[in-house]
Amino acid sequence: MPADMRELADDLAAETTALRDMVADLDDGGWRTPTPAVGWTIGDQFSHLAFFDDAAIQSATDPEGFAAEMERAVTVGELTPDLIAERYRLLTGTELLGWFDASRRRLIKVFAELDPAMRLPWFGPPMSAASSLTARIMETWAHGQDVADALGQVREATGRMRHIAHIGVRALPYSFAANGLDVPPEPVGVELTAPGGQLWTWGPSQAANRISGPALDFCLLVTQRRHRDDTAVRADGPVAGQWLTIAQAFAGPPGAGRRPGQHGRS
Repeated sequence: MPADMRELADDLAAETTALRDMVADLDDGGWRTPTPAVGWTIGDQFSHLAFFDDAAIQSATDPEGFAAEMERAVTVGELTPDLIAERYRLLTGTELLGWFDASRRRLIKVFAELDPAMRLPWFGPPMSAASSLTARIMETWAHGQDVADALGQVREATGRMRHIAHIGVRALPYSFAANGLDVPPEPVGVELTAPGGQLWTWGPSQAANRISGPALDFCLLVTQRRHRDDTAVRADGPVAGQWLTIAQAFAGPPGAGRRPGQHGRS
């Protein structure tokens, strides 16, 4: 059954509201609050999201222009996350929020009308429109965790985390490849306990390599917002154990992740 783009757009809108509510009362000093991402402030988290929202919009509405711009930016080395963050640090909190709001509204409007199977160029391999929109949910949730940690807030765990967990599971081959490792042929079964108590499962139920635990912890782990030691995610089997040490739900090179004990157990 094809993905429902309007349902995905609604989930992204809800995740956006949860993120926005955390920063509603920040002054300019608050926007400069450091986050657990080394060197990044809350403002940097928002400029990152807005920048890649604009990129996703261009990939959907002007794929040839997007490909040309991406090739140019990659050639001159302008697309590293740190350089993007640095580029927009002179913007005030009001300006950052205005940019984010406008880009996010347009992204939701554009993507809600797309064929979910439509292939869109991106910074790695092309992806479907449904996968691209799901990735925006994952990015919003992950960077929202950095904002929550910076402000000492605890977010409500919701069923929208299934999108993040799904990307994390699907990214197993990429996690190995990004670390220069051969992708193991053995399947890994995944069984996660959702916030409402139901089970979310992927892969064969009788696999020798298995992952189990709370969905929240798994999502924090695959987005590298918590160290494995600070979660209740369990790995059975050597492939599952190795995966949890390198898992990443995002594109690009392996991230630095978080230190053991940096936030305590989730």
